Amino acid sequence: MIHFVLLFSRQGKLRLQKWFITLPEKEKKKITREIVQIILARNPKMSSFVDWKDLKLVYKRYASLYFCCATENQDNELLTLEVVHRYVELLDRYFGNVCELDIIFNFEKAYFILDEFLMGGEIQETSKKSAVKAIEDADMLQETMEEYMSKPAF
Repeated sequence: MIHFVLLFSRQGKLRLQKWFITLPEKEKKKITREIVQIILARNPKMSSFVDWKDLKLVYKRYASLYFCCATENQDNELLTLEVVHRYVELLDRYFGNVCELDIIFNFEKAYFILDEFLMGGEIQETSKKSAVKAIEDADMLQETMEEYMSKPAF
């Protein structure tokens, strides 16, 4: 099970965080700060897996963003790496070659895509087509509602 997902820049700025466990806000900030420091200090040629406390950190750098997942020790690291890659593919599919600015200015869509893909720390939808279809349907619904709300009521 994935305990949390963090997206942060090379400068250590947190861009997105999704927690699947309940912790106080102060503890989340402490954990985030510690993990960002650990990963940014690592050499790029080192493994993408880090044993941290009773969890395993699995991370991957795409352009200027680090995608990091914390999983239980018995979980498969390669499968978690594949989950990270699938999320990046979904973001690419939606934004068209996603970049850090897409995440910054459309963070609600990035969260929606993550929610469509993962639920409760487990993979909800493995099919890229199904996930993208659900995202497009939600966008269509939002556009329809905006159109409906912009029309004057008599």
